[in-house]
Amino acid sequence: MRAEIVAVGTELLLGQIADTNAQWMSQQLAAIGIDVTHHQAVGDNQERIVEALRLAASRADVVLVCGGLGPTEDDITRDAIAELAGVPLVFHDDLEQMLREKFRRWSAIGSMPQSNLRQATVPEGATTILPDRGTAPGLIVQLDGTRLYAVPGVPDEMREMLTGTVLPELRALAGGEVIVSQVLRVAGMGESAVAERLADLFAASSNPTIAYLASMGEVKVRLTAKARSEDDAGALLAPLVEEVRARLGDVVFTDRDESLEAAVIRLLTASGRHLACAESLTGGGVGERLTSVPGASAAFLGSAVVYTADMKRRVLGLTHEDLSGGTVTEACALAMAKGTRDLFAADVGLALTGAAGPDPHDGAEPGTIWVAIADDVGLVHARGFAARGERDRVRRWAEQGGLDLVRRYLEGIPLPETSLPVG
Repeated sequence: MRAEIVAVGTELLLGQIADTNAQWMSQQLAAIGIDVTHHQAVGDNQERIVEALRLAASRADVVLVCGGLGPTEDDITRDAIAELAGVPLVFHDDLEQMLREKFRRWSAIGSMPQSNLRQATVPEGATTILPDRGTAPGLIVQLDGTRLYAVPGVPDEMREMLTGTVLPELRALAGGEVIVSQVLRVAGMGESAVAERLADLFAASSNPTIAYLASMGEVKVRLTAKARSEDDAGALLAPLVEEVRARLGDVVFTDRDESLEAAVIRLLTASGRHLACAESLTGGGVGERLTSVPGASAAFLGSAVVYTADMKRRVLGLTHEDLSGGTVTEACALAMAKGTRDLFAADVGLALTGAAGPDPHDGAEPGTIWVAIADDVGLVHARGFAARGERDRVRRWAEQGGLDLVRRYLEGIPLPETSLPVG
């Protein structure tokens, strides 16, 4: 069964809000075995909404329309659906009673505006989905072989109708198949290199399938299987997961679809070790990421943001010799790692320094990065590399490089040395 999602709202086209509704809806549809083949976004214009819905209905078994069911004049999804279906809008007394009863219960917000009566008017022949949270009824309309569902754009109201009505109906119509994905996440290898190692698997894939998603400093390898049950899908995925892991090796930092910072906290907690950071170019970014992980306090002690050479001396105790070559050097990074480990009495210290750009810094070209670790039994190790791009891109690569260095140390696998520039 093929589905298409049409998001309605000019605010989406203006970039004022992100369409997280379509993302969530796609995830839920995949989980019950329905293939989402297209997403559309359309503004609050009846002619264009009708055009978008007609296109969606021509190529999908199910169309889900999200948004435009409110009480104001620009909420015209009902009108567009009626025009598409070739039927009039009909006023429903029972919907008016429902609306008035809601406003009586919500007496603190005052009496019901007359504009809300628009929500009691629906396309003739449509089935309504009564709302618990809001005031906008959802709609179910049958269109010449395509089933159309219209739900509110407010996320809580949309999710209520999807989970309570739409998904159970579609699960039954889809025949019970499920789509299950497993994501392996890679640090330290670019998307093209990952794709080269998996090229024959990708070419031969049908069920399960392989897809790639690259972001700064990381590549996700998504493996997806369709089967009658989650167990059956898992059985299809297992040998492919094993093969992908074997080909990519230790650049795979998780097959749980967890973030790199979550993997580091998991490994630290399991080993009973504590980490502290010293950050220069990342300005506390690594500490922020680590503390976003639930339970991080069991493993992460803190981060010293030492942005200037003076602060590196005063806070971490770096010497003139440590800084003789500048602040973007292997010597500086190693001294920072040892300094933060001592400062926090940590088992492991991680340091990050570099030139984020756009101009050279302390003799280093923009994009130059050094990360280093020092542990409580004398191990010290630094890695230097270069990243291309704007400041935020360089900073993100530095964070990934530092966290992956800790991850490798904790897993007892070879620590990387310098590397070629990354993009």
